Amino acid sequence: MSDEQAKGRSHDPAFPENYLKFMREGWADSELTGLAALDQVPCHSRRREQLSRAFPGETLVIPTGREKVRNNDCFYPFRPGSDFAYLTGEFDPDSVLVLRPVAGGHDAVLYGHPRSPRDTDEFFRDAQYGELWVGRRHSLAEKSTLLGVETADVKDLEKVLGDLDPARTRVLRGFDAGVDERIAVTGDGDDAGARDRELAHTLSELRLVKDEWEIAQLQDAIDATVLGFEDVVRALPADRPVPERLLEGIFGLRARLAGNAVGYDSIVAAGPHATTLHWVRNDGRTAPGELLLMDMGIENNQLYTADVTRTVPVNGQFTPLQREVYSIVYAAQQAGMDHVRPGVKFSEVHLTSMRVLAEGLESLGILSSAEEALDKENMYYRRWTLHGVSHMLGLDVHDCAAARKEHYKDGELKEGYVLTVEPGLYFQPDDEKVPAELRGLGIRIEDDVLVTANGAKNLSAGLPRKADEVEAWVAEQRNAGPRLPL
Repeated sequence: MSDEQAKGRSHDPAFPENYLKFMREGWADSELTGLAALDQVPCHSRRREQLSRAFPGETLVIPTGREKVRNNDCFYPFRPGSDFAYLTGEFDPDSVLVLRPVAGGHDAVLYGHPRSPRDTDEFFRDAQYGELWVGRRHSLAEKSTLLGVETADVKDLEKVLGDLDPARTRVLRGFDAGVDERIAVTGDGDDAGARDRELAHTLSELRLVKDEWEIAQLQDAIDATVLGFEDVVRALPADRPVPERLLEGIFGLRARLAGNAVGYDSIVAAGPHATTLHWVRNDGRTAPGELLLMDMGIENNQLYTADVTRTVPVNGQFTPLQREVYSIVYAAQQAGMDHVRPGVKFSEVHLTSMRVLAEGLESLGILSSAEEALDKENMYYRRWTLHGVSHMLGLDVHDCAAARKEHYKDGELKEGYVLTVEPGLYFQPDDEKVPAELRGLGIRIEDDVLVTANGAKNLSAGLPRKADEVEAWVAEQRNAGPRLPL
């Protein structure tokens, strides 16, 4: 424990030496026995081997990140770096994976914190790492058994990093300032950091194709999310307003019980709030006769997240105009989903859905010509569609973001990709280019889609999408009544 840690915080008591001596004595050994490697260890090992093959003869340094201060001496809940978790399955902060080149590949060593020793005061005085504060941690030997990788004390990392040749080392930067500082960035001008960026690109591109274990984790997160949507609708009154935050909290309860947390800030957007794409303030209220857009997803205990959106009528029935717009969005989504299969360009899914939306805007009298609006020199339809139709999904809600354009945005879909299909139409309350009766109306439908060998599978099909089915589902959930997520 450092001198600064030993001093404690300004509000900590000044313990007498007799108490400190008393606290250091009389603790039984609590080593765990009978541990076995986790089921997913072969997956993590295979991923490290894939990364090893991409960078023969070079040292690779992948940190998970450190806890971030929320305020004063309180930290945000720690969430491990996605690339690090993908390679190790380790969730503790401050950890660093180092892959050192050897004949035929790399040796992997996971550097992390050992358990709080009982011969120092850390275990009862250190509020960040002490086990009387944060609970028992696994020993390094226990971690090695569980994760199937060699482990070492993170205190040894500084010397290890100091001995590395920056010209033969690549670092996943931006996660741990201490690691970034210890290994110099190589290259000049536009080439500065290019080697490290290639490591980030490669990791994202490896993560594009989900293995069977990952698909099972995504399905687990999505199934829990379906239950969460049901919980919310069961508590949504048809005849009186309720706060958006009540509904957000109900979904959050399911997320904490069934998974790690929500995968991103829940969007619970009543009425005109649905026209704000990232409405996360959730400080409004529902209103009978209006629509409620909910974009929510649960991150499961292995950190894979769902991302689903449904737009429902608060009173249980779409008005004729709401139904007309909803049907356009549904048709656009179905067209995009029907287009998903191996070999199709990622961008074509977007363009397929956009064409249906543009034609729908023409049928509503908002666009004079869908063809004119779709022209790349015009793109007028984007005023009301706003966002792309798809993004990759996995450990991050916007997964594989560091992948190069030729492998993602401009690339072709492959078997094992998981992406969202989420078209929407949004008519802002102050938009004078649309009829008054449409202003303040926002509708989005989003599902999580697995690219299969011959087409696609909707992993979130447990929630209805067609207007009639949505109305029947809302009625069914309300009739079932509120429930705790037990």
